[in-house]
Amino acid sequence: MHESAAQRAVHDAGRATAHTKRATRRTLRPSFPTHLIEAGTNIRTIQTLLGHKDVRTTMIYTHIVDRSPLGVISSLDH
Repeated sequence: MHESAAQRAVHDAGRATAHTKRATRRTLRPSFPTHLIEAGTNIRTIQTLLGHKDVRTTMIYTHIVDRSPLGVISSLDH
């Protein structure tokens, strides 16, 4: 897939939602590590996958969302 086709797909998907922010390919950048963290993947594994030398860089791209007061994700949420 050409880069412009991927950018167009992200842009179109963003316009199809109620989001007011502009959607770009960079919008998805934190999604991958965040989903891995939520699935229980070790932060060091994610660091390796993203090619970061410092785990602090990886932490920038991981946005953890507490889904309950205890931070526990129910299996029903998946």
